[in-house]
Amino acid sequence: MERTLGELAHLVEGELLGDPEFKITGVAGLEEAQSNEISFVVGPKYASKAHQTKAGALIVPPKLQAFEKPLIISENPYLGFAKILKLFAQEQRTTVLGVSTKAHLGANVALGDEVSIHPQVYIGNNTMVGDRVTLHPGVYVGSDVYIGDDTVLCPNATLLARCIIGKRVIIHSGTVVGSDGFGFVQDGKNHFKIPQVGIVQIDDDVEIGANCTIDRGTMGRTWIQRGVKIDNLVQVAHNVVVGEDSIIIAQVGISGSTKIGENVILAGQVGVTGHLEIGDNVRVGAQSGIAKSIPAGQTVSGSPAIDHRDWLKNCHIVSRLP
Repeated sequence: MERTLGELAHLVEGELLGDPEFKITGVAGLEEAQSNEISFVVGPKYASKAHQTKAGALIVPPKLQAFEKPLIISENPYLGFAKILKLFAQEQRTTVLGVSTKAHLGANVALGDEVSIHPQVYIGNNTMVGDRVTLHPGVYVGSDVYIGDDTVLCPNATLLARCIIGKRVIIHSGTVVGSDGFGFVQDGKNHFKIPQVGIVQIDDDVEIGANCTIDRGTMGRTWIQRGVKIDNLVQVAHNVVVGEDSIIIAQVGISGSTKIGENVILAGQVGVTGHLEIGDNVRVGAQSGIAKSIPAGQTVSGSPAIDHRDWLKNCHIVSRLP
């Protein structure tokens, strides 16, 4: 496929300096790009590489225009790059597969239009699959599951019974949605298992990385709201709520019944104890331990987590101890 620079500039709402009919056939990094590809520059420290690149055109911020090649001027070059890359990636997808004869479909399965159900997919009874859904090889979908339009399940992803998945959701390989929450009551020296009878609900435009586990609610639901992005190797326990547009980075663990607000960032290896509330727009530094609720808008670090500035001061003092 190919697109003109004029089309790409319109896509990213940028200003074009150069021939609008110049043809672009792909997207690449500065070091790998060829003369028919477009790349991007996000700041001055990449200027030297940008001068040496073979890329046919660049997406640059307004303050970086001194390059002798066609340019798309964008306030956010990285976002522009992502939009163009998405355009090329979508058009390179394979054609619709339909339903493989090597897939298993249970009773009363309802399939939407233009689905791609690959070999070795298992779908349980009474499950609904929306339009243009792709289920890659080895995907397991339990009974009474709902999957919205344009959702993609990568190889060996698992959706257990009664989960609800929204539109345009991506679930990467090895992730398990709807496993039992970790619920036990002590009976003397023994541990009595509490039945986990709730569900997992994942709203529209969520992406979940590889090898994550999202437990079903003990009762009610574990709820991942619209636009949440979850990295690889994340554990979300029973009845957790993650608010819209939050980001959860690799190796985070969230204990049961905790409520995460909107636009929250939990950096890598953050641990959150149960039954807490983390307010909107909170930022939590890597490897922090959250043992109490955090009001909206705060930035915290450390274990136990404190105000990020205080944590930096503490780190400086500790480094000076004998």
